[in-house]
Amino acid sequence: MHHALLDEYALNSPLRTRNNRLKLALVIAALLVGVSSTSPVAPIFIALSMSLATIRLGKVPARFYAELATAPLGFALFGVLIILLFFGSGPEVFSLNLLGHRIGASAKGAELAVLVISRTLSGMCCLFFLALTTPMVELFAVLKALKMPDSFVELSMMIYRYIFVFLEVAIRMRHAQVTRLGYEGLRSSINSFSMMAGSLFLRTMEQGEKLYTAMDARCYDGRLTLFEESRPIKVQELLAASVYVTFIAALAYLSRGASIF
Repeated sequence: MHHALLDEYALNSPLRTRNNRLKLALVIAALLVGVSSTSPVAPIFIALSMSLATIRLGKVPARFYAELATAPLGFALFGVLIILLFFGSGPEVFSLNLLGHRIGASAKGAELAVLVISRTLSGMCCLFFLALTTPMVELFAVLKALKMPDSFVELSMMIYRYIFVFLEVAIRMRHAQVTRLGYEGLRSSINSFSMMAGSLFLRTMEQGEKLYTAMDARCYDGRLTLFEESRPIKVQELLAASVYVTFIAALAYLSRGASIF
């Protein structure tokens, strides 16, 4: 499963030994610069640099990285296609006939589509860098050390854990239904999916009760203890992060208003 692979790569990443707060600050700064940029130049550079750092410095296989990015990238491309064809004004870039209707893309719509996909890529690559170099348990410990509300951190931990637990249960139930020809035809598919959803809801309720009982038996008082390993920030790391953030901020400022079409 992807979450197991993510944690495995994060645990084995050479960048895991770096200070988690510095990595978190770097990712947040890059995210802010990427989503606030008014041209695609800075977001594209951020996406490329973050991907390169994850693959080369984090030792993540390029093939796995590409597979991981396929689903969110496909969703983003679908949204960008809508923006390209139905938004914007100005000179027409291209047009086509679809079922007797003429659909075209304007220059402004194309620029907006490129900007949106570049921002999406930059944010996605920043989050992948953090997820593939920092185990989630350590990230939750950092959030708790930064005085985030205990209820928020603990709920996030439980949600992160049980999303994948119930996803695995759903996959097993679907495989069992498929082997029994439960998805042969539309009506059969709807019935099988409804049964799986109902059973999964009941499993969720049961697991929640078991979790509460187990935590209560261990004297849970409303707070979970998380330990953060001490990793001092080296001068070279702080300098490199500062130079990178300064460079992408300057790049976003200098390339503001730049147009492709």
